[in-house]
Amino acid sequence: MPRIVFRSPLQEFAVEVPDGTTILEAAERCGAQVGHSCGGVCACSTCHVWVKKGLESLPEQDDLELDRLDQAFDVKAISRLACQAKVSGEDLDVWITEESLKAFMDENPDVRKALEAEGKWPPPKFA
Repeated sequence: MPRIVFRSPLQEFAVEVPDGTTILEAAERCGAQVGHSCGGVCACSTCHVWVKKGLESLPEQDDLELDRLDQAFDVKAISRLACQAKVSGEDLDVWITEESLKAFMDENPDVRKALEAEGKWPPPKFA
């Protein structure tokens, strides 16, 4: 099974998932903090991630994903929407964007408050 490593300034998680699993589903399985304001139905861009390894193994982006990425911040050639990118056989190294991490914290205020109390939010990189 492919292994996905999720990275952000706050955490690093790894999870093995079967082919056909979306990056967002994998993030939810391991607790990686990927935002998804629309619930993962490609109606926003808050699950925007950068795929630093294994990008070529993912299915091609369709027009809907490309349209949503036009709404995202700091889009790169390695950008994908986690709700649309399905794993297909290769390991992935996924970096959670600042946009996605902030969206996750907005969706999970208790997590954000706990991190603020510990002095870990906002992360120094995003300050």
